[in-house]
Amino acid sequence: MKTRIYKAAVLIMVLFYVQMASGEEAYFDGIIEPSELVKVSSSVEGILAQTFFDRGDKVREDDVIAFLNSDIEKASADLALARVEFMRRKVQRNEDLYKKQLVSIHDKDEMETELIIAELQHKEALEKVEIKRIKSPVNGVVVERFISRGEYVSDKPVMSIAQIDPLYVEVVLPSEEYGRVKKGASARIKIDTPVARELKATVSVVDTVIDAASGTFGVRLVLPNPDYSIPAGIKGRVFFRP
Repeated sequence: MKTRIYKAAVLIMVLFYVQMASGEEAYFDGIIEPSELVKVSSSVEGILAQTFFDRGDKVREDDVIAFLNSDIEKASADLALARVEFMRRKVQRNEDLYKKQLVSIHDKDEMETELIIAELQHKEALEKVEIKRIKSPVNGVVVERFISRGEYVSDKPVMSIAQIDPLYVEVVLPSEEYGRVKKGASARIKIDTPVARELKATVSVVDTVIDAASGTFGVRLVLPNPDYSIPAGIKGRVFFRP
C-alpha cells in the first residue's frame, strides 16, 4: 500500500516539474466528489409502506422519501384527538356551571388538568405517527434505494443520497507546494465531461499534516453546482495559479 502511495506521489511531482520545465501552465489532477453522501435510515423499526423517490431523483431537505406502516399509530392519534375534543366540551360546560357556583373550584381544576393531559397524549400520538415518516436530511440526488415496499426496516439504510451542490474537489499536492496554497484562495477547475468547461472553486481545507511516506498533502476545494449540471465522480484539472 505504501509503495503504491509513494509511486503515485512521485508521478504527481514528476508531472508537475515537467509542466514547469516545458513552460506549460501547471495543474494538478483532482477528483470531484459529493460534499455529502448520506445513508438515510429510520429511527424506528417497521414495515416499509411506501417510497417516493428512486435512483437519480432529486430531493430537497425535509422531503418525505418514505414512510413506515403507521395504521396503529394513526388510530391511537384519532382516539387521543377524540378525547381532547370531549374534554374541551366538558371543560366549557363546567366553566358555565362554575360561574353559577354549581361546580367546586377543585372539580374545575381537575377537569382542566385532564384536558391538558389529553392534549399532551394527543401530541405524543401525533409524534409517533410523524416518526414513521423518513425525511431527507439534505438537498441532493438519490444514489441508491436499498429497501422496497413491504420489507422490514430495522437498522439497514433506506436510501443513499448525495449532496452535489456544492461539490468537493479533492486534490493531492507535493510537499513543495505547502504554504503556497491557502484556505480561501480561488482556483480554476477544467473539466471535459459532460462538456468541456472551466469553473471556479474555492480552497476550503488545506491539510496541516504532510504524509511522510509520499511527501504529499491534501487540499479540498468547494465547487458550486446549483443547477446540478456537473456530475460527481469525474476528474478535473486544478489550476492554482491566476
